[in-house]
Amino acid sequence: MSESKNISGSPSEPKATSTKAAAADAKATEPKATESKVFKNDPWYGSYAARADNMRASEIRALFATASRPDVVSLAGGMPYLDYLPFKELSELIAKMLVDKGDVAWQYGSAQGDPHLREDVLQIMALEGIKDVQPDDVVISNGSQNAIDLVTRIMCDPGDVVIAEAPNYVGALGVFSSFQVEVVNAQTDEDGLIPESFEETIKAQLAAGKKVKFLYTVPNFHNPAGVTMSVERRPKILEIARKYHVLVVEDNPYGLLGFDGQTYPALRSMDAENVVYLSSFSKIIAPGMRIAWIVAPPGIRKKLVLANEASILCPPAMSQMTITTYLDNFDWKNQISQYRGMYKERCDTMDAALKKYLPYCSWNKPKGGFYIWLKIPEGLNSKEMLPRAITAKVAYVAGTGFYLDGSGTHHMRLSFCYPTPDKITLGIQRLAGVMNNELKTAELFGTAKADADAHSAAGTDKKD
Repeated sequence: MSESKNISGSPSEPKATSTKAAAADAKATEPKATESKVFKNDPWYGSYAARADNMRASEIRALFATASRPDVVSLAGGMPYLDYLPFKELSELIAKMLVDKGDVAWQYGSAQGDPHLREDVLQIMALEGIKDVQPDDVVISNGSQNAIDLVTRIMCDPGDVVIAEAPNYVGALGVFSSFQVEVVNAQTDEDGLIPESFEETIKAQLAAGKKVKFLYTVPNFHNPAGVTMSVERRPKILEIARKYHVLVVEDNPYGLLGFDGQTYPALRSMDAENVVYLSSFSKIIAPGMRIAWIVAPPGIRKKLVLANEASILCPPAMSQMTITTYLDNFDWKNQISQYRGMYKERCDTMDAALKKYLPYCSWNKPKGGFYIWLKIPEGLNSKEMLPRAITAKVAYVAGTGFYLDGSGTHHMRLSFCYPTPDKITLGIQRLAGVMNNELKTAELFGTAKADADAHSAAGTDKKD
C-alpha cells in the first residue's frame, strides 16, 4: 500500500529542530510530581554539563522491558531473528579459537581494529560496489551507534547543523542531541531523500548563517520509513553535497537484506572523497557482538582512530575474533540469503494483515529491511494510544520517537523482523482492535477526520 508522496510525516518545507527546544518541550510535558522527584533526589542536578540536558531516552529502549513479556506481541524492536545461525558448530570453533588464541582474544588491541576483520569486511562491501578499499582504510567501531558518535564527535561543534531524512533514525537523534547539534530534516518520499529538498535545506541553513557539517542518510530500506533511495537519485544527492562542501555520512546496516537479493550501489562506491561509509554486523549476524566498521577519506579516518582510542581504547578483540571465526568458516552469503527469504515472508504477512485489518491506514511496502512505516488516520495519536495497545498485548514504536520536535503523532513503526508470521498476524489483529476503539472514541468527540466510510471502503483510494 502506498500513501501520499511525501512520507516524512511533517510539513514539506525544511524544518529545523533545536535540541534545546525539544528538551524544554519534553520537560514541559512531564508530570510536575515526576519533575519534583527527580530534582529533589539528584544532588548533582545543577552540576551536569549543558550537553547532558539534551540527552534523550530512546522510546524503543524504554519499551524493551514491556515488549519482552511473553504475552505481548512486539512489533517494536528491530531485532534480527538469530535462530538460523549455526550456534552449535560456531561454539566449537570459538572454543578452539580460545585455546589457540585466547591470549589475543582477551587482550587489548588496536584502536583501528583487528587487521583480519578489516580485511574480511572488504568482501562484504564489494557486494555493493565498493571495490577500491584496502584494510588500512577501515576503522572497526563498537557498533554503528559508536560509529555515528565518533563521526559527530570529530565533525560537529555545538550549534552546527546535520541534515537528516525525515523521519529520523532514533539512535542517530540521540547522538546528535548529546553533542548539541541542530538536526534539520529534509523530506523523503517513496524513492528516498528528495534531492530538491536536500538542496533547499542546505541553502536555507547557509542563508541563516549556519554551518552544515554533514548529511546523515540511511539510503537502503530506511529505518523507520522502509524506503530506498532510487539509483537515479544517488548521484544527484552526491553532486549537491559536493557543490556545497557537505560531507555525506552513509549508514548502511540493511543493504544486503533486499528481499529479491538485489543490492544497490553504495554512495561510497560513487564518491570516495566526500562519503563516510558505515555498516554493521548487527542486522546480518549478531547485534550482541557490537561490531561495525567505517570507511572514510584519509584525513577523517586518522581523526576517527584517535577518537576511537580516546572513547573506548579499542574495539573488543573477543567480539572481532568471533566474527572472523564465523566469516572464515561458514557460508555467510547463503546465511544472508536465507534471512532475506524469511524477512520477505514476514513482511508479506504483515502487509496482508494490514490490508485485512487496517485498510484505512496507509503505508509503503518495503523491498527489504525490517520495517513498515504506518500512517494512521488523522485524529489519532500514536504516542497517546500506545499504553492502550500495551494493555491489549501488542507493542509498536510511536512515530514521535523519530523526531525531536513532537512530529510523528500520525505514524508508527512496525517491525516484522523478529516475530513469527502467526505472531505478526495476531499482533496486527490486536492493533486493529485498539485503533478501531480509538476511532470510535475520536469520532464520538468529533476529533477524527478520517472518512466516515473508511471501514467499508477498505482503502479503495490507495494502491499497491
